[in-house]
Amino acid sequence: MTTTGYLAVSIGLALIGVIAAFFIGRSTAPRHPRKPEGLTVADLIQQIVHDSHDGIVVLNHFGDVVLHNPRAEELGIVRNNRVDDRARKAAEGVRNSNEVVYVDLSPLEGYRTGRQPEAVHAEVRLLIEDFTVVDATDESESVRLEKTRRDFVANVSHELKTPVGALALLAEAVLDASDDQEEVRRFSAKIMQEATRLGMLVTELIALSRLQGAEKLPELSDTEIDVVINEALSRSKLAAESVNISINVDEPSGFVVPGDRSLLVTALTNLLDNAVAYSPPGSPVSVSRRLVDGHVEIAVTDRGIGIAEDQQIRVFERFYRVDKARSRATGGTGLGLAIVKHVAANHGGEVKLWSLPGTGSTFTLRIPAAATEPNPTLVPSGAGDPGGEL
Repeated sequence: MTTTGYLAVSIGLALIGVIAAFFIGRSTAPRHPRKPEGLTVADLIQQIVHDSHDGIVVLNHFGDVVLHNPRAEELGIVRNNRVDDRARKAAEGVRNSNEVVYVDLSPLEGYRTGRQPEAVHAEVRLLIEDFTVVDATDESESVRLEKTRRDFVANVSHELKTPVGALALLAEAVLDASDDQEEVRRFSAKIMQEATRLGMLVTELIALSRLQGAEKLPELSDTEIDVVINEALSRSKLAAESVNISINVDEPSGFVVPGDRSLLVTALTNLLDNAVAYSPPGSPVSVSRRLVDGHVEIAVTDRGIGIAEDQQIRVFERFYRVDKARSRATGGTGLGLAIVKHVAANHGGEVKLWSLPGTGSTFTLRIPAAATEPNPTLVPSGAGDPGGEL
């Protein structure tokens, strides 16, 4: 074999030795686990607990806080890393009985700070070994709705008693005056008035119940605002003429909104009836419409008694009346503006109020406009002449 051959063989054996040593060393070297890429299950669970809408607190067997999320502090369950005593005592009971315990953790009188919820209810259960978990939810909305329901039932009962009681008394008076035709006619007229008022109350209660979700609302369809305004004007015409009030209306607009025609007419009629009822005889009421930021605004303005600032937020409450004596005289039910508010909400809109005592009020019904461009020259068929005075 030549010198070159021996050199090649030597280099080959050396390379084989190096490669063998590399693989032997790799097989005998201690293996270190590779860190998994991305989020782990533990990371995901921690994030879920942190972002949970419920307040979550984990306690050890001493009742100390081991873990809690920010929501637990917002609900007032944990303060300065200490859990509410009621939750701690409930956790002790859970460890002793191994049964789920429900506890009321609502802020106590005098301890409510900031914007804490009014009602907090929690479920306390055994987590593992000596650890317990407190899972608390904000029940303020449910409590508020229940209170609203009770108030509504109480108000309805009170409002129904008045006309029903009046009908009973008037019927008795008619029986007592059966020989006097003049008195019978007078009491009969009052009976008719109270019966009409009772019918209006029942009708508006049904309408309000429907708007608040007691039954499915009809599908919204393209509705011409000019038609809505003219139909509402025709309904309010008699009441306005009886007190010599003129209703001034602007020119047709051609605006179209996705809505329910009958509900929109009811809402606008209620605004017009209120304007007439709370205006002095002979004063004007005006109706105008315009397109603002993709919404159609229908404004009803009166020159009536106006509404004080501290009452303006309450006028949309059920059965609330600014002037109770005037409302009784006009037969108002106190539900008209509540219906307007819910009609607007069900159409994705709102109702706004500007008012000044002694000057008058402007109620603006604001509804999202339809996607199609309005035609300013459109005059709805059969609508008559909406301009000028009514």
